Amino acid sequence: MATKKANPSWTDVKAKLADFDRSGLLALVQDLYAASKDTQDFVHTRLGLGEDVLKPYKATIDRWLWPDVFKKQDSSVAKAKKAIADYRKAQGTPEGLAELLVFYCEQASGFSRDVGLQDEGYFGALVRMFSEALKAISGLPQAQRPALWTRMDAVRHASHDIGYGVGEDMDSLLAQHGGNDE
Repeated sequence: MATKKANPSWTDVKAKLADFDRSGLLALVQDLYAASKDTQDFVHTRLGLGEDVLKPYKATIDRWLWPDVFKKQDSSVAKAKKAIADYRKAQGTPEGLAELLVFYCEQASGFSRDVGLQDEGYFGALVRMFSEALKAISGLPQAQRPALWTRMDAVRHASHDIGYGVGEDMDSLLAQHGGNDE
C-alpha cells in the first residue's frame, strides 16, 4: 500500500494534473470556481472578465478600513491589505493596482478623520500604503497619472487633520516621488 504525504506540494498536484484530459481539467476548474467567492474573483481578475474586476477588492478594503462603528465592526489593516495582495496574485493590471492603493489611502484617511481614530499602527500602515501608491502611480504611463496624483494630494491634505505626523510624512513622500508631474 502506498503511503500518502501529510502535506502534498505543488509538485504532487502537478503530477496528478498531468493525468487529466481537457474535460477533466475544465471540470476541476469549474468545481474550484463554484467553491468560493474569492476564487471567482481571482478567475474574473485573471481573465479580465466583468465590468469592474476591482469591485470585490474595493468592497473588502472598504469593509475593513471603514467599518460600521454603530454595528461595532472592527477594522483590520491586514484584511484590507490582503485584498490588494489577492489582486496582485490574480495578476491584476498596474492601473488596477494603483487604483486599489489610492482607494486604500482614501478609505483609511477618511475613516481616521471621520471617527477621530487614535491608532498609531493604523496610521503607520496608511503612510506605508501611501508610499506604495506613489510608487505604483510613478510606474504608470504619463497620461494616467494626473487624476491619481490629484487624489493622493487630497489624501495628503486631509491627513494633516489626523495628527501623529501622518500629513507631514505624506508631504515628504510626495516630494520624493515628484508628485503631480503633469
